[in-house]
Amino acid sequence: PFVSTVSEGTWIRERVMAAVAAADLPAEARSRFSFGTMIELPRACLRAGDIAQAVDFFSFGTNDLTQTTYGISRDDAPAFLAAYQRKGLYEFDPFVTLDQKGVGELIAIAIERGKAANPSLKIGICGEHAGDPSSLKFFAGLDVDYVSCSPYRVPVARLTLAQGK
Repeated sequence: PFVSTVSEGTWIRERVMAAVAAADLPAEARSRFSFGTMIELPRACLRAGDIAQAVDFFSFGTNDLTQTTYGISRDDAPAFLAAYQRKGLYEFDPFVTLDQKGVGELIAIAIERGKAANPSLKIGICGEHAGDPSSLKFFAGLDVDYVSCSPYRVPVARLTLAQGK
């Protein structure tokens, strides 16, 4: 789930763990189970230290985080973003290439605060940005454990990340 407060994460985790316990899974299966949250709201990025105490991993949903940070629907953006770019109002489409100065800074803050509160916290990036070379180069500079993108973007993501090492 995506959350904006630690209490939401804790509330959901308690219910999920109760369901896991009720499922009477073998110990091996229970030991592989982890609980995480989508980070898709600016408030969640800023409160990441609190939220990290209730989860095992963060997965940054960059498409939704971009929408909520800009206050622009990705579905409505094509109607005006090209005109904004032509007029020099936007350098690039933030739904294609990650806005490193805004959305990227929120992600960096969240990773730093989350890892400070929970050093074993795993970090993932999902969304179209996880398959964009420029965005991937930015993510490679952060403490990210995995990226998840559309299947057709996997070859580009693998090549970009391999070149970064």
